[in-house]
Amino acid sequence: MTLFARPTLDTSPKVSDEVRKTTCYMCACRCGINVHMKSGRVTYIEGNRDHPVNKGVLCAKGSSGIKQVFAPSRLRAPLKRVGPRGSGAFEEISWDEALQIAVDWMKPLRDTQPEKLAFFTGRDQSQSLTSYWAQMFGTQNYAAHGGFCSVNMAAGGIYTMGGAFWEFGQPDWKHTKLFVLFGVAEDHDSNPIKAGIGRIKSRGARVISVNPIRTGYNAVADDWLGITPGTDGLLILSVIHELLKAGKVDIDYLARWTNAPCLVDSREGETKGLLLRDADGKLLVIDRATGKPTPFDTPGVQPDLGATHEGHRTVFQHLAERYLSPDHAPEAVAEATGIPAARIKALAAELARVAFDEAVEIEQEWTDFRGETHKTMPGRPVSFHAMRGLSAHSNGFQTARALHLLQILLGTVETPGGYRLKPPYPKAPAAHPRPHWRRKEDGTLEGPHLGYPMGPEHLCLKEDGTPARIDKGFSWENPLSAHGLMHMLIPNAHAGDPYKIDTMFLYMANMSWNSSMNTSAVMDMLTEKDEAGDYVIPRIIYSDAYASEMVAYADLILPDTTYLERHDCISLLDRPISEPEAAADSIRWPVIEPDRDVRGFQSVLIDLGARLGLPGFVNADGSAKYRDYADYIVNHERRPGVGPLIGFRGADGSESGRGAPNPAQIDRYIENGGFFMAHIPEEAQYFKPWNSAYQDWAVTIGLFDKPSPYLFEIWSEPMRRFQLAAEGHGERQPPEHLRARLKQALDPLPTWYPPFGEDAGEGYPVHALTQRPMAMYHSWGSQNAWLRQIHGRNPLYVPTKVWEDNGFEEGDWARVTSPNGEIIVPVAHMAALNPNTVWTWNAIGKRAGAWALDPASPEATKGFLLNHLISELLPEKGDGMRWSNSDPVTGQAAWFDLRVKIEKAPPQTQTHPAFPALKPPHKGGAA
Repeated sequence: MTLFARPTLDTSPKVSDEVRKTTCYMCACRCGINVHMKSGRVTYIEGNRDHPVNKGVLCAKGSSGIKQVFAPSRLRAPLKRVGPRGSGAFEEISWDEALQIAVDWMKPLRDTQPEKLAFFTGRDQSQSLTSYWAQMFGTQNYAAHGGFCSVNMAAGGIYTMGGAFWEFGQPDWKHTKLFVLFGVAEDHDSNPIKAGIGRIKSRGARVISVNPIRTGYNAVADDWLGITPGTDGLLILSVIHELLKAGKVDIDYLARWTNAPCLVDSREGETKGLLLRDADGKLLVIDRATGKPTPFDTPGVQPDLGATHEGHRTVFQHLAERYLSPDHAPEAVAEATGIPAARIKALAAELARVAFDEAVEIEQEWTDFRGETHKTMPGRPVSFHAMRGLSAHSNGFQTARALHLLQILLGTVETPGGYRLKPPYPKAPAAHPRPHWRRKEDGTLEGPHLGYPMGPEHLCLKEDGTPARIDKGFSWENPLSAHGLMHMLIPNAHAGDPYKIDTMFLYMANMSWNSSMNTSAVMDMLTEKDEAGDYVIPRIIYSDAYASEMVAYADLILPDTTYLERHDCISLLDRPISEPEAAADSIRWPVIEPDRDVRGFQSVLIDLGARLGLPGFVNADGSAKYRDYADYIVNHERRPGVGPLIGFRGADGSESGRGAPNPAQIDRYIENGGFFMAHIPEEAQYFKPWNSAYQDWAVTIGLFDKPSPYLFEIWSEPMRRFQLAAEGHGERQPPEHLRARLKQALDPLPTWYPPFGEDAGEGYPVHALTQRPMAMYHSWGSQNAWLRQIHGRNPLYVPTKVWEDNGFEEGDWARVTSPNGEIIVPVAHMAALNPNTVWTWNAIGKRAGAWALDPASPEATKGFLLNHLISELLPEKGDGMRWSNSDPVTGQAAWFDLRVKIEKAPPQTQTHPAFPALKPPHKGGAA
C-alpha cells in the first residue's frame, strides 16, 4: 500500500505588504476601497469596511479596477494628429509641445472671442473645477454629462422639492416598509441599492418595480409593472387620482411644509397663476384660526388647504380639480400604459395602506422654522427611487415632477421611512445659482454657466433673442437646461447654429461613439471639410486615459492618468458622498505612480489656466497660483473659509466645514481612509427644509450663509412665468413657433403629454431602449479584461409576441429600422419584457480597433449600439426649424423615445453598420 502525504495548502496567502485606502472610480457610487500593494504594484482591491458609502461591500466593477490600471488601452504620451481625422494617425510629442499647442489655439480666443471655445466634459466627477476654469476663461460654452444622462431627474426634483433622486438622497432604509423603483437600471447607485434592498427584504418589506424591462433590481422585486415606455407620468398621475378619491393624502404635511395652501392669483393679466404675496414678498396662506391672509412662516399659523380669498383658490384646490378629472382614472390610462386598471388601483391601495396604516414615529423632539416644537418625528414608511428610464424621454421632466408630487402627497419626503436628502441638499430652487453668459471687464463670466432660471429674465439670450450658448441651453427651446445639452454640441457646431466655434475641448466624452445620438452622422460631422478644405469644426482637443473611439477624431490628445494615479476631490461643491445623517466628502490620491508620460487632467487644466493667465489661476505677478490639483484642493476657496473639502480645515486641522486652508489636509484625509464625515445632530436628521436645528447646522458647516427654510413647490412659479411669457406677458417673448410648446411643457402643476417620439415614430410600432448592466459603467468598463467576461456581446432582447410574430429562433439575426437608420443585430428571446419593447445593453459594442481590443473581438463583431437609430433632431415638420430630440424643458436627450420596426434577417458574421477598424494611437500598456 502506498501512502500519500496530505499536501500543505496556504489558504490565506499574503496578497500585499501594504494597503492604501482611496475612493473607487469604477462607477459613480464613490465607494471606499483598500488597494493592496506588493513591491509597489497593485495586487488586489477590496472594499473599505469603515467607509460610509459601501461599508466594505464592493461590486464586480470595483474589484476589477486593477484591470483599468493595467489596461492595454491606456494612452502613453501626448499625441498630435498627423493624418486625417478618424484615421488614428498620430505622433507622440512632449508635454511642453502639447501644452504650447493648446495655448496657441486658446489664447487668441480668450483675448477676443472666448465663446469660440466649447469646453464639455463627460462623467469626470470634477465639475466644480472644470466649470470654474471655463468661467475664468470666459466662455459660456461649458456643460457636463448630465444633459445626456438624467438632467430631467435633477431639475425636476430641484424645482419641486429642492433635491432629487440618485446622488441627492436615498430611502430611509432603516424604517421604510415599501420601496418603489421607477425606470432604474442596475448601473447607478448599485452598491447602496443592493445593500438597501437586501436590508429591507430581510425584515419583510416589499419592493415594487415599474420598468419595461425586468432585470437586476427589477428581477428581485416582489411585484413588477412592465410599463409602456414614456407613460410613467400617466401611471403616476392615475395613482394620485386614486389617492385623492380615497382621501389618502397627508393633509397636515401638505399644509405645513408645501405651497399647497398658498393662494393662486386668479386675476387676468401678467400675474395670473402666480402665488399671492405680502408687501415683503412672503407667500400668503389663509390662517384657519383667523380666516385672514397670513405670511406662510408666521408663528402659530394654521394654513387652510381649502380656503378661498377674493376669488383666489389654493394650490391644493387646483391640484384636486386637475387630478380628480376622469382623464386620470385607471380605466382611462390602462391601455396607454400597458398596466391594467386593477393593478393601478392595487398599487395606489398598497401605497396608501403602508403610508397611513403602518406609519412610523420616532421619539425625537425638534423645532420647526415657525418656532413650533414637536415632540416626535412622524413618518410614512414608503420610499421611491427613479433614474434614467423615467428621465430620458421628451416628457421626462414633468414625469419626474409627477413622481415627486406623489411622494409629497403621501408625506414621504424628509420623514422617517421615506426619502431623505443628503447635504448639501435640501436647498430651495431659488437658492441655486442662475446661469450666466455675459463677461466682466477681466474677461471672466459674471457667474457660473449652469443653474436654475426663475423666469425668462434668466435665459441666456443675446440682444436679438438668439441663443448665447452653442448648445442652445437656457434658450426658449430648452429654458431650464440646468446641465446643458451635451448631445447638441457637435451637431450645432457643425451646422454653425447659432454660430460657429473654433476649438472644441472635451474630457472623458466619447462623443464619436456611445455618447452621441446619430453616431454615424456625428463621425461625418467631425471629419467634414468646407470648400476651402478646412475642417468645419476647426480644432478638437481631447483628454482621456484610454484609446476610446473619440481619440481618433481629435487633433491634440492630452493623456490622463488612471484613477489610482492622481488626485481627485469628491466635494460638497460638486458631487459629494454624503449620507442623510452626515455631510461627507472624499479624495483620491496617487497610490501608484504612472509608468507612462501622462498627467492627471485636473492638474493639466490648472497648468493651462496659469499659462493662459486666467484670473483665479495666477497671482498678481502672473505666476501660477497652484502647483497642481492637490495644491488647488487644499488652497482654493470658493468663498472665505469654504473650499473643496470640508474636513480638517484650519491651520491645525481642527475645524470642519468652514476654516482656513490646512497645508496637511490631504494627508489627514489619507490617514482617515480617504474621507471625512460631519454628522448631523440627532434632532436635525429629518424634516431638514423646515428643521431649525438642521438649518443652523448647515450654516455652521458652510452649506448656507444663513438659515434658508422653504416650502416644497407643488405649484412651480418659475414654470408659470415661462407660461405667462408664452401667453404674451412680459418684456421677453418667445418665438411664435414655440409658444404652444411652452404653454404645454412648462405647466406649473405636473402634467403628462405623449413623448415626441410618438409622432416621429409613426409607423414604427416597437419601442427600443438601452440599459447599462450592473457590471459596466459608461464605456470605460466594457474594455476591462475581467468585466468583458461577463458582458462581451449584447443581443437585442425581444419580447415573446414580437419573437413569435417574426418566427425568430435561437441564433437568429434581425434587421431593425427607425426613421433615422438601420442596424442588423443578433436577437435573443426575453419573456419578462413589455410586449411592445425591445432592448439591449448600452455601450458594449465597440468600434473595431478602439480600446486596444482585437478587431475580431465580440464587442466589435457581435456588439452594437442603438445610437445609430437615434437622431439628435426630430423629423422635419416643414417649418424650416431644427427641432432637437430633447425634453423641451431641460433639453434632456430623449434617448428612450426611439420607435423601430423589426424583421428577421439572414445570418450574419458581423453586426451592421460596421466601420473600418481604427488604427491604435498608442503602443499599448503593460500586461
